[in-house]
Amino acid sequence: MATIRIHVVPNAKVNDVVGEHGQAIKIKLRARAIEGKANTALIAFVAERLKIPARQIVLLRGQKSRNKVICIDGITHDQVRERLLRTS
Repeated sequence: MATIRIHVVPNAKVNDVVGEHGQAIKIKLRARAIEGKANTALIAFVAERLKIPARQIVLLRGQKSRNKVICIDGITHDQVRERLLRTS
């Protein structure tokens, strides 16, 4: 199980992993930061990039913040960082 810090930039032109933001992974999302749309988009985007079901990802903290903490079941912290940052 991995616990990862994410820094989200909503209202971007494309969904993409930008790189690192301190100890967090910086992700741009096209979704707006209203009514939980960016949170839903984040989970879907990370699941797609990691090629895992979205149900394995839980948003632990940051429901109303750009700084979020997600928990991902069935994968290690190092595997998540490597897979997300590999193509950025």
